[in-house]
Amino acid sequence: MRAWDLLTLLDGALIPKDTKIHLAVENKDTGVHPLDKYRAGEFQKWQAGQSRRNFERPNVVALIELEEQHQWMFAGAYSSKGCGDQDRDGWYTYRLSERQSCRELDGKLVVTFVRPGRQSYLNAESWIDHITLSQITAEALSIPEFPGFKGLHISKHLLDAVVRTHHGPWKTALSSVAGVYLIADPESGKFYVGSATGEGGIWQRWMAYSKSGHGGNRDLRKLLESMDTARRDDLHFSILEIADTHTTIEEIRGRESHWKQVLLTRIHGLNAN
Repeated sequence: MRAWDLLTLLDGALIPKDTKIHLAVENKDTGVHPLDKYRAGEFQKWQAGQSRRNFERPNVVALIELEEQHQWMFAGAYSSKGCGDQDRDGWYTYRLSERQSCRELDGKLVVTFVRPGRQSYLNAESWIDHITLSQITAEALSIPEFPGFKGLHISKHLLDAVVRTHHGPWKTALSSVAGVYLIADPESGKFYVGSATGEGGIWQRWMAYSKSGHGGNRDLRKLLESMDTARRDDLHFSILEIADTHTTIEEIRGRESHWKQVLLTRIHGLNAN
């Protein structure tokens, strides 16, 4: 079944010749993934910023690339009221508003589509026959399930969303343990090893990083001052080992020191001070 037929059942005004399809994919230069923006509730604002005049039609249908090959998530149908002039950084900001008629499928409709090369902005009439219904999920995609301590590896952008929403399973898990964690900057390859102790555990410590970005560390603060927003959002957080929240500070600090030696973060990383 064509996915477009389902959309037009809900909104007959989505005429193909008046619609652009936006294939939202990861930016390989900045590492920003639109799925993270969607989970954080910032996709519409992110999509509105364009380096070219890409939405010069009355409607925009957004599809976000998923991990599964040729699978895309419907991220809303939008009315476009055009954009102003380029700003000083060379960006256009489109006036987009989500069409409420298709809102019930936002984050739930998954389609199958083979992307034609590297194109991200398609004229709908040329491609709607190739976009087929894959599934409709019961709930919209939001913050992912807590992956377990061994599988935890998230961007600061997603961490910010978790902290902002005080997402229950994440908060419960991270509050229950102390331990040693790692912050990595993918661009420079530098690591920072830190530890969390006492009540609130890792959750309490990571809340501080979400708020300030550096948690009071001088080297991290200096690094952040040299970054743009996209690079700061792409800092990676993971856990090296966990401990009971009643473990002594001395014991956890000893494990922190061990990991600093193993990863050489005092010599080549962000633990010099």
